[in-house]
Amino acid sequence: MIKKIKNIIKEKDIDGYLISKNDGYFTEYSRTSYLELISNFSGSAGFALILKNKNYLFVDGRYTLQAKKQSGKIFNVLEVPYFWPKNLFNEYQKKPNIGFDPNLFTYNSLNRYFENTCNLIPINTNIFNNVNGGNKDPFFSLDKKIVGESSKSKINRVSKYLKEKNINNIFVSSGENVCWLLNIRGNDLPNSPVANCRLILTKNKKIYFFSPIKKIYKIKKKLKNNNISFHNENKIFEILNYIKNNNFCIDGQTCSVFNEELIRSKFTIKSRIDPIYNFKSIKNKSEINNMSKSHIEDGIALTKFLYWIKNNKLINIDEKKIEAKLENFRKKNKNYLYPSFNSIVGSGPNGAIIHYRSNNKSNRKLNKKDILLVDSGGQYKWGTTDVTRTICFSNAPVKIKDIFTRVLKGHIAVALSNISKELTGHNIDKKARKSLNSVGLDYRHGTGHGVGFFLNVHEGPQSISKYNKIKLKEGMIVSNEPGFYLEEKFGIRIENLVFIKKIDNKLCFENLTLAPIDKDLINYKMLSKYEREYLFKYHLEVYKKISPFLNTNEKKWLAKLI
Repeated sequence: MIKKIKNIIKEKDIDGYLISKNDGYFTEYSRTSYLELISNFSGSAGFALILKNKNYLFVDGRYTLQAKKQSGKIFNVLEVPYFWPKNLFNEYQKKPNIGFDPNLFTYNSLNRYFENTCNLIPINTNIFNNVNGGNKDPFFSLDKKIVGESSKSKINRVSKYLKEKNINNIFVSSGENVCWLLNIRGNDLPNSPVANCRLILTKNKKIYFFSPIKKIYKIKKKLKNNNISFHNENKIFEILNYIKNNNFCIDGQTCSVFNEELIRSKFTIKSRIDPIYNFKSIKNKSEINNMSKSHIEDGIALTKFLYWIKNNKLINIDEKKIEAKLENFRKKNKNYLYPSFNSIVGSGPNGAIIHYRSNNKSNRKLNKKDILLVDSGGQYKWGTTDVTRTICFSNAPVKIKDIFTRVLKGHIAVALSNISKELTGHNIDKKARKSLNSVGLDYRHGTGHGVGFFLNVHEGPQSISKYNKIKLKEGMIVSNEPGFYLEEKFGIRIENLVFIKKIDNKLCFENLTLAPIDKDLINYKMLSKYEREYLFKYHLEVYKKISPFLNTNEKKWLAKLI
């Protein structure tokens, strides 16, 4: 593949070519990663720049170790946001010409990567045309009882927003946002029930829906009262010719350069912010209730798994077997569909690779002296889960216990946040790192990401991180997952999903995740009375909700953790 790109660079007389991780729908987990085909890097975020004589792979702090292991022989691995392609070109006397596929990049991303340091040349290479990343599964509708609001009501909300902003039309290019708006889902992605589709909504509430026509037969009848027409994916420009209103809102995150130029050729682009992200981030009571039910179901599987692994002799057990065992516990639930992301099962030094995935080469047998990091999640009818637990099998060294306890203190600090006072994830992130930072330690990822309702496990705009200043609101769901990673030694992370609830006029987090935390790794002397009390109440809550579904031995074991 790299040879092909080098040939394109030569044929087009350019200096380099940009490779995206995503497909044309800009989803985090597509069925085929173009970046992996080029570089062997399998992470969920990153991009590559192939120059005449050098290859660069850009990833964030979650993936630096993984990228070096998978791609370091043929790529220089650089970490964003500390290093961007623009840093490579700042000292060039003449701006280089860099080619890119306009279907796979947005102007937002290109500006962030390069600013004004090169000449960007749109080139449709079609090098990935023969890569099969799709399927034939039809889209399906969700009942109002499941989602808590009709598609008609959601369309009215978006329409009202457009009127307030004097916007005539919106191009919804994000499949997850179309799914939310029309209460539909699909099977186009490996870990998320997202339908790959787009739509245009006019100020008169006329909807033009774009997708493979063969996928719409199940949703067509349900949506017939929504003034909607269905069209093949390649008909966007044709439909734009019918629309007479003079301006558009697009989504700067997922509207490709190609589609933006189509719209720009006929209309003024008035806004680059799709309001659906904000609407979707606030879950209603039905969504929260369904998420809670899914987390009880997931908690049963997780607790049974934790009992099994803590009471196992660990003979010939490796990471792949552990992953399969946890999946089998989940599969026992009739509402379980599939994982919400590729499970991370990292033993000993593999746990230090933040988004590690075990393979035949890296798969490691469990050693009693190692600690094990397990980050996994499921898609259920109807909810999305994501949880991490760190587990030990012998008396861990004091150093590891102390670090685990500092991570736990950060986790508890987040859980007990007064959101009415802290307001944003930026402020809460500081609390999560405080105990680690006090002894010069830290972690290279955010403390929490937003989560969708039976959609993507990673969804914004809210998150708990150093950079996110979005105001946190009632109904939002985020993860709470501080950690620590010592290269070639071990990894620690404790993750629960939480939702924001109003109690006595104060916004606070309430746990969705219900699974015990390994008390064998805690140095109780480091915990305050306040923190010990939280841990007691959390395990009591886990016992109340999970124990009715456990056998006698599992129940006795869980009771001891209270």
